Amino acid sequence: SVNISILIVAVVIFLLVLHHNFLGLSDFLKRELSDSSPLGLQPIDFIPAAPQRLADERNDKEISVVIAASDERLGGAIAAMNSIYRHTRSNVVFHIVTLNDTVDHLRLWLSNTALKNLRYRILDFDPRVLEGKVQVDSQKADTLKPLTFARFYLPSLVPHAEKAIYVDDDIIVQDDILELYNTPLKPGHAAAFSDDCDSTTNKVAVRGAGNQYNYIGFLDYKKETIRKLAMKANTCSFNPGVFVANLTEWKLQNVTKQLEKWMALNVAEELYSRTLAGSIATPPLLIVFYKQHSSIDPMWNVRHLGSSAGKRYSPQFVKAAKLLHWNGHFKPWGRTASYAEVWEKWYVPDPTGKFSLIRRHSEAYEAK
Repeated sequence: SVNISILIVAVVIFLLVLHHNFLGLSDFLKRELSDSSPLGLQPIDFIPAAPQRLADERNDKEISVVIAASDERLGGAIAAMNSIYRHTRSNVVFHIVTLNDTVDHLRLWLSNTALKNLRYRILDFDPRVLEGKVQVDSQKADTLKPLTFARFYLPSLVPHAEKAIYVDDDIIVQDDILELYNTPLKPGHAAAFSDDCDSTTNKVAVRGAGNQYNYIGFLDYKKETIRKLAMKANTCSFNPGVFVANLTEWKLQNVTKQLEKWMALNVAEELYSRTLAGSIATPPLLIVFYKQHSSIDPMWNVRHLGSSAGKRYSPQFVKAAKLLHWNGHFKPWGRTASYAEVWEKWYVPDPTGKFSLIRRHSEAYEAK
């Protein structure tokens, strides 16, 4: 009878262990399914933790930074990430959004250089997400950049974060990104941007591009759909190349669905300005966040460095800027942009040499 009792106890323990493992597997599968996005934003790589020595040197504050990385501009994303990483003691996790044909190149660049200790997650963006939402000119089909719209899908990119920073690939950070992350957002605001009328931009006029710093430069006010919104045409626009997002509020307000709505409406009605002053990703953001966004410190988005090859700001001001932004035609990896030498300090050479060829082609094009 003693042996039978022992056998019964053993069977009970075995069943309890089996049940516990089953529940654990069930939870794991649920997490895996929740991480898979119906939008085609699938996680490929994730480096979960830095080496202990580096972890000890950094504090526990985890900051999610989202950046898009296209193959022809990959060096820009690399320099941007390096500048962010070297200026902070916070645990930054980079969520790098790219296309499938860039993944191997990106992974090689990160793992075989001084960036090997970065914490990152690579996400493959499926361009089919944009079907029916982006108007493609058959004569300019190659000008459509799918990754431009990655920022619309932030909650899918960083599903477990309450807050995230989005940055373009043509930026260099010169201060601790924690300060930008801590930008206060007003109640009910899902994002904070840098307004184009702030003191640092000084209203850059782009020849033939309309007014680059108010709503009429981006939206066609002749269209009834736009007029019905009752948005003042002279309202100051904002720059969506750098922003802080409250993802909890973003999801509550269905911001992604709102943005997709205005993308689809533009395909049907051509609502954007014919003299479009910026990216085609800007107008939907301007509509959805009209008078419903907070502001970031202007020094955290000192832009227009790529508007011309000339030096727009003094060396002292550039040195004091917390974030430099080469939006415009003249990118710093082309060397003809102003203060390209500042960008060069943070660039990590491509171990494959591929980006060096792209840079040479870019320089030859700019020299024409």
